[in-house]
Amino acid sequence: MATERSPVLAVIGAGPAGLAAALSAAARGVRVTLVDSAAEPGGQFYRQPARGLGARRPEALHHRWRTWRRLRAGLDAHVAAGRVTHLGERHVWCVERESSGYTVHALLGPEQRESVALGADGVLLATGGYERVLPFPGWTLPGVVTAGGAQALLKGGLVLPGRTVVVAGTGPLLLPVATGLAAAGATVAALVESADPRAFASRARSLAGAPDKLVEGAGYAAQLLLRRVPVTVRHTVLEAHGVQRLESVTVAALDSEGRPVPGSVRRVPCDTLAVSHGLLPHTDLADGLGCALDGGTVRADEEQRTDVPGVWAAGEATGIGGAALALAEGHIAGRSAAARLRGTTPDPGAWASAASTRTRLRAFAAALDGACAPAAHWAEQVTDGTVVCRCEEVTAGAVRAAVGSLGAGDLRTVKLLTRAGMGWCQGRMCEAGVAGVAGCAATPARRPLARPVPLGVLAAPPPRREPPPS
Repeated sequence: MATERSPVLAVIGAGPAGLAAALSAAARGVRVTLVDSAAEPGGQFYRQPARGLGARRPEALHHRWRTWRRLRAGLDAHVAAGRVTHLGERHVWCVERESSGYTVHALLGPEQRESVALGADGVLLATGGYERVLPFPGWTLPGVVTAGGAQALLKGGLVLPGRTVVVAGTGPLLLPVATGLAAAGATVAALVESADPRAFASRARSLAGAPDKLVEGAGYAAQLLLRRVPVTVRHTVLEAHGVQRLESVTVAALDSEGRPVPGSVRRVPCDTLAVSHGLLPHTDLADGLGCALDGGTVRADEEQRTDVPGVWAAGEATGIGGAALALAEGHIAGRSAAARLRGTTPDPGAWASAASTRTRLRAFAAALDGACAPAAHWAEQVTDGTVVCRCEEVTAGAVRAAVGSLGAGDLRTVKLLTRAGMGWCQGRMCEAGVAGVAGCAATPARRPLARPVPLGVLAAPPPRREPPPS
């Protein structure tokens, strides 16, 4: 007698949200295909050293290690039982909605010259976020990296980005990056945070709703104090200096309006600057599917459903909030997807604890985001000769001329007049910076493809299809 086919859920992204969702759905009778661009699961938060490096204590680079061990053990058990198929090194560039479900298109392997496709009855987007880096004079020098990039080198390659490092910008990422680099042997010459401590005090009630997060931050601060790392708040990096590569940075204090204080400028010698101004959600796949966005994040209901039937979203794509929030959202999304794909109505009581955690951590994330906003007048310090779009080598002067002389009043017109955002990254890296310099709203452009795709892939016959989970 024929048995009823179990529905297939494609989970895109194997970070905390994707792993939690995959485990929750697989445990409730849904076959899961877990697709990720990395070879190993974990995402940026649980990025593991390459196996060939023979790391003896990878847990030293992480916190919440026990959570990772539980996630990894659960994934291995589901894979062994045939309930989850993990497909690494698949770079998803498009998800097609069809009458029978969805087709996920992905570039294969490190070279990304071949595309593969897989079918699914539903899709769960756990695509994470990426760093916002605002331009400043000298930011294109070798030796200037993103804070997340420095962390990825350390976690994934056991490599220090440099010997003498300045960590700068704003946001909660700076603390673990500075702590990790110092613990690994780098000299952290300074941690330069532009946020004003008074902004945290004014949001004390919301921040107090996540005491574990406050304890975590205090732990990082204690480690930096123990290692004698100079920490300055309400300061910013004005310029990076060097001939062939980075040699030093200019740091200044900020006044109450976010402008440099005269007479506070000083130079800090360093060979590496790890800089970040927070994170932005990856929404390209959701946007391509027609999912509604709210303020640059994917709109999701109490079940983490988007407004497109059969599509869920969880984690940083629905709002930057950290790993614990991503785990809660992934747990809810996986349970909802399992029930809906099997034709039953989910019981919200089954995820009441996760929903409570989600509410609490969303409030904390909103308060933290407000406190760690970039300095209000940062764009005034960007000189006309500063390159703001690396791909097309567009300067701040060209952007200002497009606005002041040519009448550009929005980001799309600036792009058409200057080519800013028309290069390889399609504005993913420079969009926030160009918008700030232009004085325009940062309205994300709709991109039909979520990543660069070779023309040969687009012109080729239909790609081979990955087999569904057995």
